[in-house]
Amino acid sequence: MQGSWKRQTILFLSTQTISLFGSALVQYAISWHITLSTQSGLMATIAIVCGFLPTFFLSPFAGVWADRYDRKRLIILADAFIATATLIMALLFYAGYDSLWLLFAVLAVRALGAGIQTPAVGAILPDLVPAEHLTKVTATNGSIQSLVTLVAPMLAGALMSVASIESIFFVDVGTAAIAIFMLVAVLRIPVHAKALQEQTTSYFSDMKQGFLYIAGHDYLKAYFLFNAVFMILVAPVAFLTPLQVARTFGDDVWRLTAIEMTFSIGMMAGGLFMAWWGGFQNKIHTMMLSSLMIGVLTFLLGVVPIFWIYLVCMAIIGVAIPLFNTPATVLLQEKVEPDYLGRIFGVLGMIATSMMPLGMVIFGPVADVIRIEWLLMGTGVLMFVEGFFLIGTRVLVEAGRPASE
Repeated sequence: MQGSWKRQTILFLSTQTISLFGSALVQYAISWHITLSTQSGLMATIAIVCGFLPTFFLSPFAGVWADRYDRKRLIILADAFIATATLIMALLFYAGYDSLWLLFAVLAVRALGAGIQTPAVGAILPDLVPAEHLTKVTATNGSIQSLVTLVAPMLAGALMSVASIESIFFVDVGTAAIAIFMLVAVLRIPVHAKALQEQTTSYFSDMKQGFLYIAGHDYLKAYFLFNAVFMILVAPVAFLTPLQVARTFGDDVWRLTAIEMTFSIGMMAGGLFMAWWGGFQNKIHTMMLSSLMIGVLTFLLGVVPIFWIYLVCMAIIGVAIPLFNTPATVLLQEKVEPDYLGRIFGVLGMIATSMMPLGMVIFGPVADVIRIEWLLMGTGVLMFVEGFFLIGTRVLVEAGRPASE
């Protein structure tokens, strides 16, 4: 039995790695194409909104679907939808329809697919992995994804120098086809109990029950409040640093590649470290440590004048990300009842896909008026201060304790 879950988990993570690789490569190519061709904070903001807002509107429905239906089938449909949209966009570009607005459109369509896929992936791991191994598997998966995002920008930069943007689109189509084949022909995932039952309530009734579940658990309300504020504040470091580098250090593609590479190396190292360490006994303490680190290093990105020091700061931010994401994800997977897990991840997706674009709506246009360095310094201080909210919130500290306590 032990070997069975390990084999299925490895197969599942392999399909996600293949799919992620193609998506990441195309995403970097689109983002860099927009950044380098416009060097505009407004255009970067539009791209971010197009890439996130559709997921926001779809996430509550997708969370319900992830609880009502076969999660593996939802992942397959989402991958197929994204690949089809990307293929159509490539053909349009080849036909000469290469408007910047078409890139915004494909970002929006891809976001719809991600909105379906993300809650299903978040909810499916507890169906595969025993609870005592969730932290290690989640951290290891984070490292694998970081390795992919290390390779993807390198290849994206190389391909952009020798191939057209429409040619790069076909990479995502090919990797999605491979991932779908593996999910259909090779991977066996048990359908969770609720999906096997006859659905007697409406979508909106299920959605309402999900929100009532959150309302009845104080730790979830505090958890989502922290995430909402944090994701607004993290928008400049997440999305404006390529524009900052292009303006301050030079608009060479290799510089954009370098910041993505160092960030990915840091995330890979942080994931491996979390898989080995497992974090503090109380998950909230590990999340607080990460928040404080990200706050300090975001501030430093606004003041360092030398590019290699900038890269070191970016790498350490990468290390800090798994120290937050891993315990935050496992906390939900362990504490939330399985029948509600898809809806809870759907709400988390809503927060991520509304707060970060909201942050860009606030900070993106401002970046055309004041220096991005000032935005990084200000949000860095605020993120550092917010880190203490975690340790000061009793219901979160209680929720973060091991089940044995």
